[in-house]
Amino acid sequence: MLNLERLRTLDALARHGSVSGAAEGLHVTTSAVSQQMAKLEREVGQQLLARNGRGVRLTDAGRLLAEHAARILSQVEFAQSDLEAQRGQVVGELRLGAFPTAARGLFPAALSRLRERHPGLRVRTVEMEPAAAVRAVVRGDADLSVVLDWYNKPLPVPEGLTRAPILDDPADVALPAAHPLADRAEVDLEDFADDDWVTWGEAEFCDEWLLDTLRSKGVEPRIAHRAEEHATQLALVAAGLGVCVAPRLGRGPLPAGVRTVPVRQTVRRHVYAVWRSDADRRPSIRAAITALRTTGGRPV
Repeated sequence: MLNLERLRTLDALARHGSVSGAAEGLHVTTSAVSQQMAKLEREVGQQLLARNGRGVRLTDAGRLLAEHAARILSQVEFAQSDLEAQRGQVVGELRLGAFPTAARGLFPAALSRLRERHPGLRVRTVEMEPAAAVRAVVRGDADLSVVLDWYNKPLPVPEGLTRAPILDDPADVALPAAHPLADRAEVDLEDFADDDWVTWGEAEFCDEWLLDTLRSKGVEPRIAHRAEEHATQLALVAAGLGVCVAPRLGRGPLPAGVRTVPVRQTVRRHVYAVWRSDADRRPSIRAAITALRTTGGRPV
């Protein structure tokens, strides 16, 4: 009889590609992963892992069993979802991921609402960028993630995931108070063709959006500074070192010396939640969506 936890370990190895990655995804030690795999090999009577330099790789038998493990675990997810739906209680553990401004702008109120209404539900959260948050749901490391795409740049969402809109988040341009356009009622992004830009980390989803959008308007952006956090970006703007796009979700008070101006052709981020379709009937998923949409001001 195949052991479910050992199949889960094999599945994590196949998805993460390394013992350390599997251990991190399962929240166990690398030693625990190795021990589970050794036991699984004894149970099936075949070698499932082979040395590959300093790491390991799945053998043909390992890949074959990993494919079965993924299907078995999906069926287990369906079974758990159906049982939770039949019981109708919002209990157990729910793992949530979100990009930073959603974690700051949505999670505090939404999680407080969940705790008040469903005290039997334990929620864990992790802050991560949208693409990583989608991968976490696909891998099973997160039950639900809050992600985003831009009005003109969709975020790829793989098959097997369900999505629900949470809110639309307008974005302004943040600029130094002494900037010639600081007193304008509206601006266009191309008005800043000669300005230095403060943007996100290189090749991040939002960074690629900004570059693609400016180039589509015939502007080759002058990227002067990169910062992951919006607070850091705004601090650089306050110092007169450039301008940046400033979404409103989770923005907080502006630093002294910074103004925000709306964009004439409204720039919006679409914020939504994604989860595995095989967990669609879980009451905890539905409760989380309701709390997030209520917090975001969208009708439930």
